[in-house]
Amino acid sequence: RLRALNRLQVIFQHLKMSKQTDSAAEVLLEKKGGAGVITLNRPKALNALNLPMIQKIYPQIKTWEQDPGTFLIIIKGAGGKAFCAGGDIRALTEAGKVGDKLIQDFFIGEYRLNNAVGTCKKPYVALIDGITMGGGVGVSVHGHFRVATEKTVFAMPETAIGLFPDVGGGYFLPRLSGKIGYYLALTGCRLKGRDVLKAGIATHFVESEKLPALEKDLIALKSPSKEKIADLLNSYHMKCTIDQEKEFSLDEHMEKINRYSPANSMEEIVKKLKQDGSPFAMKQLETINKMSPTSLKLTLRQLREGASMSLQEVLRMEYRLSQACMKGHDFYEGVRAVLIDKDQSPKWKPAALEEVSDEFVDSCFKSLGNDELKL
Repeated sequence: RLRALNRLQVIFQHLKMSKQTDSAAEVLLEKKGGAGVITLNRPKALNALNLPMIQKIYPQIKTWEQDPGTFLIIIKGAGGKAFCAGGDIRALTEAGKVGDKLIQDFFIGEYRLNNAVGTCKKPYVALIDGITMGGGVGVSVHGHFRVATEKTVFAMPETAIGLFPDVGGGYFLPRLSGKIGYYLALTGCRLKGRDVLKAGIATHFVESEKLPALEKDLIALKSPSKEKIADLLNSYHMKCTIDQEKEFSLDEHMEKINRYSPANSMEEIVKKLKQDGSPFAMKQLETINKMSPTSLKLTLRQLREGASMSLQEVLRMEYRLSQACMKGHDFYEGVRAVLIDKDQSPKWKPAALEEVSDEFVDSCFKSLGNDELKL
């Protein structure tokens, strides 16, 4: 038996080592000219962020911030399909089921990283080519510049898996024009290509195939100021004619979105949609009915409160919500239905909006005392 145990230990050791070398390659951190370049390098997992990646990126951003020879930071995704499709949800699910502290560590690490991006003293350029969702939004949207392409697909689909649009979603979503942020947060609606720019999520739009040239030009800039970087991005942006004539896909619905989204409660939003009865309203109703009722209520309040908070206050609030979700039922059920069994029919508890009490929602926003997020 002892021999078998020893053999197991050797295997574990080996696995641990191979895991370390793998994780070293999951994110590439390189200094090129005056630029610090972060490449999210898990193309098979659509560059989803895991804790080891977060723990490498955060101190590197802080180091580059202090380095007089680094003038800007660029972040991009490898593989051509995704910038970053979110956080490593599966790992969180497994950890949550056994009470592993990854459910604290992951969110603490991720939100600190979001804050580092939001407070970065060096110009920060995110090349959001391909799928950009959840955690990928958190490492891009708070930075100075976000360059979308015709391949960009943006979404915050968390209400479908029993979560809420975190990573500072409570800060940037209510600040988008009109009530579009509320709409994106509650329905998980996907925006593609130029729509990402028109919604105010991206600052520039450049052809996907021009990104390597753009990156080269950014790296070649001599001691660039934010203005010089903006000028360079603008010049690429102006030359890009893809979908230039296309109208914003939500334009025709904006009047309804602005009218219904700011309602005082989810129940009121549902009531207004039912009264409206138009094909658009019915489609939104159908979408909302699939989402976790608990998530919808948390999200509506998160955005309403976040609208007047600083990014740091929002991240602290979202950390409280993350821990409430980790203790609840819907997150695990949502991940099962959408990502694991893929039957797309989650059994939410409670199953109806009316059953999610105000007292319960209040409890999710309460201070965690000594366990509050420290930024």
